[in-house]
This record gives sequence, structure tokens and C-alpha cells, in this order.
Amino acid sequence: MLIDTHCHLVDRYVPENEIPGILQRARDSGVGAMIIASADPDDPEKVIAMCNRHDNMYAAIGIHPHCAGAACSYEKLLNHPRVVAVGEIGLDYHYPSPQSGAETSPAARNKQQIELFRAQMDIAKKHGLPVAIHTREAESDTAEILCAPEYDGVAGVMHCYTSGLDLAKKMLDRGFYFSASGIITFKNSDEIRDVFRQLPTDRILVETDAPYCAPVPYRGKNCEPAMVRDTAKVLADVRGIPLAELENILMENTRRLFPKMT
Repeated sequence: MLIDTHCHLVDRYVPENEIPGILQRARDSGVGAMIIASADPDDPEKVIAMCNRHDNMYAAIGIHPHCAGAACSYEKLLNHPRVVAVGEIGLDYHYPSPQSGAETSPAARNKQQIELFRAQMDIAKKHGLPVAIHTREAESDTAEILCAPEYDGVAGVMHCYTSGLDLAKKMLDRGFYFSASGIITFKNSDEIRDVFRQLPTDRILVETDAPYCAPVPYRGKNCEPAMVRDTAKVLADVRGIPLAELENILMENTRRLFPKMT
């Protein structure tokens, strides 16, 4: 069985009437469970509602850095039995946050993101939940926050990991996991594949980040959980092991990081 550890099925690019077909294709592809991540401030309630309708769905509840400035009003949902993580949270300095006005300076925008990130790390520690981390062009600040003494004991995954070995080594020391997305199947992703070749076997996960990052041979199409098998096949080749063996490793790793799934 494969587990898609990060997908966005309440995303605006996923029409609700397509969900039954998406779930059937996931079952046909051997995907037995999936973690539905929230991003926008209005996602958490939708994610919980979807998990309530499907017994193989779990939730990661959080606010994406692009929504910096939003209030963390989701804390009341974290005791739900299907909420396994706080996420996705983190830093993204590539694009300005839509909540920030055009006149806001990059430094001020980054400060807003850092404040939101820290607030959500505080929530994760309070509730004893792991975190799903997004980082883009913000590796130094991301590592500084995640490695801060006040967050000792907070477990997590570097979701859709595309950074280098330097950040990976820091986060390995912190006990973090690393999730491969469809990006590792891209022709120009040799460096990312090399990172996943070197990571410890007991620290790797797999995801789709659907509807984004569709793997080869689906590039240009909306990604969906069924496609996690294509990513897992490439990851198995990178690791030099049979896919069936990798499936067992991924399932064990996923359940270790997200104990509420066991």
C-alpha cells in the first residue's frame, strides 16, 4: 500500500465533482491512504469535512506562508482524531504574500511570514503534532526557526523537498523526514535525486502535492494521488530497491512520523 503524505484535494483547481473519480483512480493505483493538507485560511474546515466523509483520509491543518498576516483560527480543530500534523507551514520568499499590499517591502513581507511560521510552530508544540514544512528561497531562515531550542521535540517533514544536502543534514540532525514529490521524476532533477539517494532509508516519504507537481509522464496535467506510484517507482530506482520493498519502508516511516495514523 502507498500513502500520499501530502495532497491538496480542497484546492480551487480540484473541482468537487471530480473527487469520486480521483479517489477511485487512487484505489486502483494501490494508494490506501492520503493526508489532505490545508493552505488557505478557509481550508481547515473543508479538509476536516472531507476527512469525515472518507475513512482513508487524514488531515494536516495549517496556513501556507503566502497567507502571511492571516489569523491562526484553526486550533480548535487539532483535537480531531484524523488531524495528524500542522501544515503546510513555513517560508516562501519567491512570491509576495497576497495578503500583503503591493507597497509592503520584501523585508516586511518576510517578517510577516516568519511571525506566522513561529506562531504555527508554537501551536504544533502545544498540541504535540508534527509539522509539514514548505520552504522556498528561505532555507537559512527556515533552518534557524526549526532548529531553535524552543522547538526541541517538534517532529516534522520537509514537504516536497527540493533543497540541497546542507539543509538536509541540519534537518536530519533535528530528526526530520523528507518527502519526494513528482519533481524527482523531472529530467533536470539530477541533484534532487542525488539528495534522495543519500538520505537515510528511515527518513524518506513520498507525496504528490496534488494538484501540483505532476510526475512524468503526466507533466502539464493536474496531479492527483494515484500518481504517487509514478514518483515511488523513480524513488525506488534511485534507492536501488524493488518498489514493493520501498512501499513497506514508506508505510513504516509514515506511521512513525504520524502516529495518529496507526
